[in-house]
Amino acid sequence: MKTITTTDALEAFCLEAAKHDYVTVDTEFLRERTYYSKLCLIQLAMPGTDDSGAVLVDPLSDDLSLEPLYTLFRDASVVKVFHAARQDLEIFFVDAGVFPQPLFDTQVAAMVCGFGEQVGYETLVRKIAHQPLDKTSRFTDWSRRPLSEAQAKYALADVTHLRQIYEFLSRKLEQSGRERWVAEEIQNLTSPETYVTPPREAWKRVKTRTTSPKFLAVVQELAAFREEYAQTRNIPRSRVYKDDAMVELASNKPKNHEELGRARLLLRDARKGEIADGILKAVAAGVNRAAADMPQPDRSREKLQVNPALADLLRVLLKAKSENAGVAAKLIAPAADLDGIAGGLRDVPALKGWRNEVFGEDALRLCKGEIALTAKGSDVKVVEV
Repeated sequence: MKTITTTDALEAFCLEAAKHDYVTVDTEFLRERTYYSKLCLIQLAMPGTDDSGAVLVDPLSDDLSLEPLYTLFRDASVVKVFHAARQDLEIFFVDAGVFPQPLFDTQVAAMVCGFGEQVGYETLVRKIAHQPLDKTSRFTDWSRRPLSEAQAKYALADVTHLRQIYEFLSRKLEQSGRERWVAEEIQNLTSPETYVTPPREAWKRVKTRTTSPKFLAVVQELAAFREEYAQTRNIPRSRVYKDDAMVELASNKPKNHEELGRARLLLRDARKGEIADGILKAVAAGVNRAAADMPQPDRSREKLQVNPALADLLRVLLKAKSENAGVAAKLIAPAADLDGIAGGLRDVPALKGWRNEVFGEDALRLCKGEIALTAKGSDVKVVEV
């Protein structure tokens, strides 16, 4: 079991890996105490059936630069294979502004191949590689050195079994002609917007029941302050204040430190110093904002005249289509999309790309009365009207 701790050793491995069609990649990281993930370990494996072409890379080593790995990531002749790549990709994008190209995500591919929604790596190892997977080291502290033998063995298994899973799924996709489906899904994974949270947009992630523009203006200011404070100090948002405390502050709108001190949900450290000053400044900015500049809630779906019977028919159609395609129904169209289509919305993901081919086209035809649904035994069939 080889561990790479120097730039020269990493470069030698990456040059060898570049001779192959693909390389499997995984990471171990910590994020409980930071805003950005702390990269603790990288696992890489070249094609093969044993551990000889697999390595652990120690990014905590003082003698290691990841630039040789990023050069490999930019090599378009080598497919970079991940499972559930989003958090891994965020680490590399934040560190170096690089996305592995071309990218293959086995979780996305498995969903398209009928393994269900957000299928786990352990499930794929069991169903495709027919191997058990020891997960006892999953929640260990990956920043501690030296790594235990159990940690190293666990980490390496995340890329060695991945080779067999990738080869199986890529063959299945080629046979079914669904490579384009996976490519469409991966486009979102390699979009910088997926990993960047501008402070002024952070308020959209906060769940509130109140839609008053003045209330939302205060939420926007409080969310922006929290995001910027957390980013610049690399601490979790929740260490500044949690969402429920933010909603309480937006409701009560404290004007001074005395009123701020009455907040029930605010952490002790947020009642004084920079955070307290930032809160009061943010609240004042939201309260004093001009009406024309206040954020407006999205009321587009509130005005929808959803036909419940049509929405139910769309659910039946989706079930039939998803079973026929062997793809999880939620991956094709969530309930909100179905209600939106039944209410007249046409700018929904279910009506775009491969989802439109599988479901969207017939969904619109059903809405127009051009097709109907009939039951034949246990099957639901589409019939022309």
